[in-house]
Amino acid sequence: MILFSKKLSVSAIALAVSSLNLVSAHPVLAAAAVGQMPANERYENLELFQKVLQFVETNYVDQVKNKDLMHGAIKGMLETLDPHSNFLPPDVFKDMKVDTSGKFGGLGIEIGMKDNVLTVIAPIEDTPAWKAGLKPNDRIIKINGESTKGMTLVEAVSKMRGKKGTEVKLTIYREGFEKPKDVAVNRDIIKVQSVKSEQIEPKYGYVRLASFNENAASDVKKAIERLEKSGKLAGLVFDLRTNPGGLLDQAVEVASLFIDEGVVVSTIGRNKDQKEVKYAKKGMAYKNLPVAVLVNSSSASAAEIVAGALQDHHRAIVMGAPTFGKGSVQTVVELGQDMGLKLTIARYYTPSGRSIQEKGVQPDVILEDLDPKVLADARRKGEAFREKDLKGHMANPDGEDAKDFKREELELLGKKKDKGDKTEKKLDDDEMSPLRFNPKEDYQVREAINYLKAFDVFKKIGSPMQVSPAAAQKAAMDNKNLDSPKTTRQ
Repeated sequence: MILFSKKLSVSAIALAVSSLNLVSAHPVLAAAAVGQMPANERYENLELFQKVLQFVETNYVDQVKNKDLMHGAIKGMLETLDPHSNFLPPDVFKDMKVDTSGKFGGLGIEIGMKDNVLTVIAPIEDTPAWKAGLKPNDRIIKINGESTKGMTLVEAVSKMRGKKGTEVKLTIYREGFEKPKDVAVNRDIIKVQSVKSEQIEPKYGYVRLASFNENAASDVKKAIERLEKSGKLAGLVFDLRTNPGGLLDQAVEVASLFIDEGVVVSTIGRNKDQKEVKYAKKGMAYKNLPVAVLVNSSSASAAEIVAGALQDHHRAIVMGAPTFGKGSVQTVVELGQDMGLKLTIARYYTPSGRSIQEKGVQPDVILEDLDPKVLADARRKGEAFREKDLKGHMANPDGEDAKDFKREELELLGKKKDKGDKTEKKLDDDEMSPLRFNPKEDYQVREAINYLKAFDVFKKIGSPMQVSPAAAQKAAMDNKNLDSPKTTRQ
């Protein structure tokens, strides 16, 4: 039994177009033989199999190769287990030997089985699949004209991969479509920019992690350092939405950027005594940085490990929708003759002992994914009337010059001028256009910022107000004058 990779991966279902990360030897693998069936029962079952094999070889209407029957039998056996356990025949096994360096051939899409239909979990941003307009929950019903009904994930992976520049035609169905639509996607070498960052407001930053490749932790750290160049952050939105996972060691290191010590994740296989625990690495954490983690149904595996760890350590508020729910460990074993076996050998558990499997990570705050344009149109408009609108009102001595136009006033004038112009059609309105993302306009990001601001406010409640001596003396004089008999009150 040869394990040919030393990197442990926790990526979602099948990486039809991103790399399938191969895993290293695991302590529970050695215990795989524990609890085997009695020898006599095993021999009886093998005898039954031999009878069926011999009968098919002798009597099937067409001559079939013994190798094809054996491969089919192994494939069928593994299909009785779980969606992540697969037999890897030579043509597929070759494609599985791909490292997670952030560069790989394919389309840039994560797929899985939903209701026995090949389904898009997530397109990876800026990849061919993303540019072609594929979106989460698209059902892939044909690949190059061949129906995917009955097709395994591994077979789908093999059919989608190919040489750079070649085209693959996917027939997809999406809720709202009148009929399936053909989408042509050109294969390419995928170079994933795993981290993007932006300052949403002064003191409030945003970091998005697209996948846990080999540079994930260092790139997230650099992004936070860039955001803090303009001043210490009062809060950070850490976006793990549509993140399909990646390398386990990177999940541990990313969690260590916020957790200074303690358990990040543990794995338990068939033998409950064989338990592997991953701990946070000390000295990396931004200990006092308030964090809001965004997740959705396409956040899987390594993304769920990080979200669950930060939640259990009370280190961040998790917001969005329940995650994908892949909490299992796979190992890939070389069987010889360029064949392999991918087998589920353990489950992941969060620091508090919760299993991620099936249930996923439940957010602390559920946030609907709302279209910012629709939300803006639905927002109630109304004119406010305040003291400052009264003619001749007294100006605030500490305020800005009220006679100067504010930037937002000028922008509003521009909007009023263009209000009736509806001739321009935006690309975003096209159903097959790529998902354009602007964190400053994203409803869930804005809500996360609001929660971080509220946290900052609650920290201040009960704290004594710091007042300068000069300001205190002025306030005392004002109170004295206010309470004098000359003061008229209404």
